[in-house]
Amino acid sequence: MAQSVGIKDVARAAGVSVGTVSNVINRPDSVATETRARVLSAIDRLGYVRSESARQLRAGRSRIMGLLVLDMGNPFFVDVARGAERAAREDGLGVMVCNSAQSTSEESEYLSLFAEQRVRGVLLTPTDASGRNIASFRRHGIPFVLVDRVAEGTTECSVSVDDVAGGALAVRHLVDAGHRSIAYVSGPPGLNQVRDRRTGALGALAEAGLGPENLRELPTERLDVAAGRDAGARLLGLADRPTAVFCANDLLALGVLQAMYAAGVTVPDDLAIVGYDDIEFAAAAAVPLTSVRQPAVTMGALAAELLLEETEAETTGKRHEHRRVVLQPELVVRRSSLAAR
Repeated sequence: MAQSVGIKDVARAAGVSVGTVSNVINRPDSVATETRARVLSAIDRLGYVRSESARQLRAGRSRIMGLLVLDMGNPFFVDVARGAERAAREDGLGVMVCNSAQSTSEESEYLSLFAEQRVRGVLLTPTDASGRNIASFRRHGIPFVLVDRVAEGTTECSVSVDDVAGGALAVRHLVDAGHRSIAYVSGPPGLNQVRDRRTGALGALAEAGLGPENLRELPTERLDVAAGRDAGARLLGLADRPTAVFCANDLLALGVLQAMYAAGVTVPDDLAIVGYDDIEFAAAAAVPLTSVRQPAVTMGALAAELLLEETEAETTGKRHEHRRVVLQPELVVRRSSLAAR
């Protein structure tokens, strides 16, 4: 096996001291041009790569930011990661992206991994509604910012979208189109977003003088296309089938759309569909999907900036005040909900 090349090997090959090599790497302007060129040539010839873990031990600070999301298979979280990565890169940091798969145990394991790696900070979309994982992670003293969530009992920074307003936008649109019986394909009921979007939906019905019985909830264990197809099959089996469906995210909505297509149910003439997130696939669906848009890239970037601000305050001694940033959603109307009634 090939042995790794160390800083002493570079110094020996260049005929300089270890301190000179260190200066070339960290403070190149302090080294004479000819000496610097000789050291850089040795680095290139030997394939030397400095040990980031050793550098972190000396500096006491990592150049890595952790990002833990519910489902990297969901394009919404891919966009969140894009925004976070962009902001982190501008500050010279990298992002370690992990996927909890909506599992509280996997979330706990990844948070432990972040602590072991001594990351600079963590951007977290929590799946544990009890808050135990957050409480345990807090003991490590690593800053974190909540993304797409405001967890009860926390004071840390957060960046989220007003999901109550988003649920109201979706159902108000369907009510204005003449629908009075609406299904809500909600996803796991333990998620705050699911509950908030339901609250908004019920509020929009109340505005129209309609009671909660006009919203038929169809919970699912996951927030993916397969769960949407399953919900669509259950919807087809209802004796008094609603004329419209609001889904807690676009993947569920695309699954419902697939189930309707397979059963010969026409969208939007027989059933109107509204999703949530406005992922790229929403506009590209066989029937373009009406959706509540979340500014995912902006959300990720703002969360990363808040985290960088907090970690910088720790090193400079400046005062940092935790903030909760709440962004506003936007309804994007497409063909899946436009049939006249």
